[in-house]
Amino acid sequence: MISKILQWLKKIFKGRKSITLGIYGSPNVGKTTLANRICVELAGEPIGTISPIPHETRSVQQKSKVILKVDGFCLTMDLLDMPGIAVKVDYRDFLEYGLTKEEAQKRAREATRGVVEAIRHLDKVDAALLMVDSTEDPYTQVNITMLGNMEARKIPIIIVANKIDLPSANIARVKEAFSGYDVVEISAKTGENMKALYREIVNKLA
Repeated sequence: MISKILQWLKKIFKGRKSITLGIYGSPNVGKTTLANRICVELAGEPIGTISPIPHETRSVQQKSKVILKVDGFCLTMDLLDMPGIAVKVDYRDFLEYGLTKEEAQKRAREATRGVVEAIRHLDKVDAALLMVDSTEDPYTQVNITMLGNMEARKIPIIIVANKIDLPSANIARVKEAFSGYDVVEISAKTGENMKALYREIVNKLA
């Protein structure tokens, strides 16, 4: 009886928690697509625009008071969609998308500032989703560096393996690479397995 009362009290207090959740990852892994899906499903409107051109998100985008309810628990989130993290931003990489040299250089400067801003926000987030493209090799310098920075700050982490709707997705490879972490496989584009992600967020953070 006492244990049931304690569980009930814990449930009540957990339901009052509010966190700042940052979505991190390399460019074009689907961060804004995921952020938009979460915001549309839970708050009724998107947070940003998406594009096939890398570094479409070049400054931190925030949606406040996004309320997630799962299995009787309630979590209020300030959701931060971070610019893509890159070791180096070269303006020439944008030229193949039809941008002029001036446009590409401007985008590269903004993207570089965005990387710095995203890293600085590590001191402001309570938890993080580290997104990886499940069709690509997860052993990247960006992923390893971001995990190290998050671990050093004791930030709770959920690895989000995106793009499972694609035939070349390899979830086993992602889970092997991040065997010590919670990994949730999703398709931010189609919405597949979003309920599992919501449940993991609540279980880990609420």
